[in-house]
Amino acid sequence: MAQEGAQRIVVIGDVMVDRYITGSVSRISPEAPVPVLVHGAERIVPGGAANVAANAAALGAQVTLIGLVGRDAEADRLAGALDEWPGIDLSRLVRDAARPTITKTRVMSGRQQIVRIDAENSTPPSAEAEAALIEAVRIATRGAKVVVLSDYAKGVLSDRVIAAAIAAGQAEGVPIIVDPKRRTFEAYRGASLVTPNRLELVAATGLPDTSDEQAAAAAAVAAAQFGGDVLVTRSEKGMTLWRQGGRVLHVPTQAREVFDVSGAGDTALAALAVTLASGEALETAVHVANAAAAVVVGKLGTAVVTRAELTAALEAALMDGPRQGALVSWEEAARIISSWQDAGARVVFTNGCFDLVHPGHISLLEAAAREGDKLVVALNTDASVRRLKGATRPVQDEAARARVMGALRCVDLVVLFDEDTPLEVITALGPDVLVKGADYREDQVVGGDVVKARGGRVALVPLVEGRSTSALVARARS
Repeated sequence: MAQEGAQRIVVIGDVMVDRYITGSVSRISPEAPVPVLVHGAERIVPGGAANVAANAAALGAQVTLIGLVGRDAEADRLAGALDEWPGIDLSRLVRDAARPTITKTRVMSGRQQIVRIDAENSTPPSAEAEAALIEAVRIATRGAKVVVLSDYAKGVLSDRVIAAAIAAGQAEGVPIIVDPKRRTFEAYRGASLVTPNRLELVAATGLPDTSDEQAAAAAAVAAAQFGGDVLVTRSEKGMTLWRQGGRVLHVPTQAREVFDVSGAGDTALAALAVTLASGEALETAVHVANAAAAVVVGKLGTAVVTRAELTAALEAALMDGPRQGALVSWEEAARIISSWQDAGARVVFTNGCFDLVHPGHISLLEAAAREGDKLVVALNTDASVRRLKGATRPVQDEAARARVMGALRCVDLVVLFDEDTPLEVITALGPDVLVKGADYREDQVVGGDVVKARGGRVALVPLVEGRSTSALVARARS
């Protein structure tokens, strides 16, 4: 069900019905060498562009679905199947008595597909139907946040419909995402993003896609065909995003037991669109789409991913990498932080000697953790502490201090810095929030200008009075 205040997306493309006939097989027919299925059940689920719409609605979006259906019982069954998601507007579907509603019937024994039967007419739509589709696009895109073209090469996305959809999206100034089926991508000129799978990319460019470097090179060629960004879905190799200007992001697939890849591309496309509609960056949307695809391949048949399932998958993805609170190098920390940020996490940074950890430290760290999603703590090295505190400090060496710091539940990552100030490590890691105690003014916080220049902020948190490591050391020595 659509969430209150949900953004609206428009999905345009080849609407289908996916029918599943299930049963059991225990013998071979005496009439021919084929299995005999004892009929058990039958279910109808949305397919093609309708599956994109269902997934987007399940993730909380308002969706307007545009496509061609027949004046037949299958169109009614599709509408019934889509009733599960009240956030979908079907008023812009065009009914054409001359075309059957596209239906794919899969006959299943357990999890094994025995045969698929397709009923379809993939010829271009009539002039009347095409005009109705273009008018639906023109009306529906007003006020939309994302326009999605789900092309299954079944006739709906003719040259004129594609051009009208892209022009309408451009007029609204919103992202236009295309799941392509054309031999090459020139017809999609003006789109923001095209999302081929690896076979479609190879076919469109004539270039291989067996490594990350080859995928990026092929994506650059594909991008030149239409002038936008390219996101390649690469099955077990994950996803590769190529952006205008040459920036490349490779996102590895999340390990899952795969039951069925049917509709996985639709789910990824929907998650991508919903994330962009909410105002997130494209890189973040790619991570979300990758997580959604990983969930849906663990389901049998065409299926949707719920908000709860996607949230759990994203939380699991954020936990990948070193153990909680691990001490890592700057280079490793920068890589981990970048992946967290791409997945939509706000990374908080604070620093200090943290020689003998006391309640004041704990209060500071807990307050820092509440400022975002991940907390990185930078510790002064032993040499740096001696320069700042004198020859008798630190009481604990840097390895011991890092071990104690990393054991705290609120700390996600620990790094060391040898400089007198944390400016260099802040610049290298690029956090979103920089935290210091309220005994500082914001203009006194080292690195604050660096963080704010990147769109981040400085947070000053209250300190616990009367608590300091120096006082503890003096008390112990007395």
